[in-house]
Amino acid sequence: MSQSAAARRPIVPMYDWMSRIPGGLMVIPLVLGSIIGTFAPGFFKLGSFTTALFQGSALPLIALLIFATGMQVTLKTSGPVLATAGVVLLCKSIIPASLVILIGHIVGMDGIMGISVLAMLVAIDNSNGGLWLAFTGRYGDKRDRGAYIASALNDGPFFSMLFLGASGLAAIPGEALLAAVLPFVIGMIVGNLDSKWCDIMRPTPHVVIPFFAFALGTGINLDAVVKGGLSGMVVGLIVAPFTGYLVYLGYRHLLRRGRRSGIGFAAGTTAGNAVATPAIIATADPSFVPLVGTATAQVAASVLVTAILAPVLASWMLKREGGLLSEEEIAKLDEMELGISEPQL
Repeated sequence: MSQSAAARRPIVPMYDWMSRIPGGLMVIPLVLGSIIGTFAPGFFKLGSFTTALFQGSALPLIALLIFATGMQVTLKTSGPVLATAGVVLLCKSIIPASLVILIGHIVGMDGIMGISVLAMLVAIDNSNGGLWLAFTGRYGDKRDRGAYIASALNDGPFFSMLFLGASGLAAIPGEALLAAVLPFVIGMIVGNLDSKWCDIMRPTPHVVIPFFAFALGTGINLDAVVKGGLSGMVVGLIVAPFTGYLVYLGYRHLLRRGRRSGIGFAAGTTAGNAVATPAIIATADPSFVPLVGTATAQVAASVLVTAILAPVLASWMLKREGGLLSEEEIAKLDEMELGISEPQL
């Protein structure tokens, strides 16, 4: 072994260890952040760069990842990207939310086994865009990463209020929607004007994912997860395989992605900011106030459970069907002119 190779050999191979765990670059920092955020919430409130990086960086770094993702979407691939985003939105939000509302009409808003329809709906109709970007940044191609647009649309209380019929608030403000997708659009424009920027920004996922995952974790209080108890874990155990399987079916039968369809399971998540949705809905309709406390705890539990379970299921299905590709193979996919059908490797 040469001296240069020996010098590059890590003393502790942390990156390799984390990479062996499905979604490990996202999940491990997320869990570590939630532990510190729960038991030592003031630890990263020292201010200056410490707070900025380890606690306040989630939104800026996710925005940077969205911008970099947009750069990888060329005019040749924009059609498949929009088709993928549409399928994810249909299978992750619209179909599951419709089923939950049907359950509500049958059994009432109190739901089943202590899980209210409010909790089920809020946990099921959105997705964790950061985790989707983290997983597809490693295992997906341009179409998958670009499908972040679906998370930009289903993020927040819009779909929950829409399906619950909260008339006055059942519309997402145009400014908020524009703010969510503008970095992606600007990235597309810059990437199509100057392809060198695409090469410069391509490593962005590997750089930012562990940092924004840790920062997101500091905002997840494990006390709320514990309060959600068994019922909250049940919500997460339903959301991840059920909605992930629906997106998997969409990938397989609508997008014709073949052995790569397992990526769809990575959409089976609950977004972190969904924890605030029950309270927002109760503001619009006070009849939901008695359900807010329990629903909030159950949604918080679902956030953590699905963040761990969804990438595990997606990786398992990809491996089972022979679609778990190396970084080099995925890079080849990104270099190809993407069509609607999956290239055969």
